[in-house]
Amino acid sequence: MQLDFEVCSCSRTCSETQRSLQPGDVYFSVLIEQETELLRHDFSAEAWGGPPDECLGWWRSRIPESENTSPKLAPVDVMLNLFVALEKRPQEVSLRYILGLLLLRRRVLRREETWLHADGGEVLSLFCPRRNEDYELTVAEPDDQEAEAIQQRMIDLLYGDSETVTNESADLDE
Repeated sequence: MQLDFEVCSCSRTCSETQRSLQPGDVYFSVLIEQETELLRHDFSAEAWGGPPDECLGWWRSRIPESENTSPKLAPVDVMLNLFVALEKRPQEVSLRYILGLLLLRRRVLRREETWLHADGGEVLSLFCPRRNEDYELTVAEPDDQEAEAIQQRMIDLLYGDSETVTNESADLDE
């Protein structure tokens, strides 16, 4: 299985005011777990009143002045918060697995060992030096159709087309 993330540009619209975000505008992004969905909302600096209590993470970005700027990934702490939150959502096992692989690839998590669960499924034992925590990750390779949907969700949740991405909050849900 191969997942290539083609990053598309964001909607560039403030979730609060519906105003179009222009090149050079500062905006804030939040990840929120809402019932059975994970949602990303972008807010203009003028509409930003701080992160909602229920958000998994938030960050500050800027719409690029030039179209040649490549999209940037959300801050590591936001991705880790999402990774931890997905553990409580068995219906998101494939999304969590792909996010775990991304964190492994970025060397945020380190693979310690692999073992078989009682039901025969493979489990990776991971360690996060940044938080000094251990995690278990169920191997759940998606089929091609599911992989495409997961790829789009990861783009929608974790990427922004910004020149600078700043993690404004590293202590969310901790």
